[in-house]
Amino acid sequence: MNNKKNDDILCNYHGIKHIAVTDEECLIKEISAQYSKTGFVKAKFMELLAWARVGSLWPMTFGLACCAVEMMHAAGSRYDMDRFGMLFRATPRQSDVIIVAGTLTNKMAAALRMVYDQMPEPRWVISMGSCANGGGYYHYSYSVVRGCDRIIPVDVYIPGCPPTPEALLYGFMILQRKIKRQHREAAYDKLKQNTAPLSN
Repeated sequence: MNNKKNDDILCNYHGIKHIAVTDEECLIKEISAQYSKTGFVKAKFMELLAWARVGSLWPMTFGLACCAVEMMHAAGSRYDMDRFGMLFRATPRQSDVIIVAGTLTNKMAAALRMVYDQMPEPRWVISMGSCANGGGYYHYSYSVVRGCDRIIPVDVYIPGCPPTPEALLYGFMILQRKIKRQHREAAYDKLKQNTAPLSN
């Protein structure tokens, strides 16, 4: 029988160390302990904002070719993107992520840019599949854009032809990590500006 105690996380709850199954469980127990002791929970605003944004990414449905089938599969019951707080929206005004899934042609490039411009800030882009990343099999075609990053800025590239739903979920996890890092860097830059020595 395997002993998994070395892999478990020790968490301090009411001054008593106990074994937590995950980081989230440890965090929830610490927050509930702080709330029961003081009646409120303290947190940094930027970290709270990053947590809210990471936990509620709403992707825009922008399926262009066969990668869109894998994107729909990721949203289905087997992979269930809803458990990450990701709900597909059919309007750019309610979305903060756009997944370019498939071959982007020259005719569709203007529509992609228009949809991207209608999304509110902050907004992120996931390029899904070889065709969206760099043209794929149709790289030398006269009608295909050689990468959607020529039209809009891309945050995460997912390789594959087509990528699996697991790859898309992993791409979302990378994007979540990137959003957290951006918030930390923004908070650090603001702190540096506020603590800068005054020049004479």
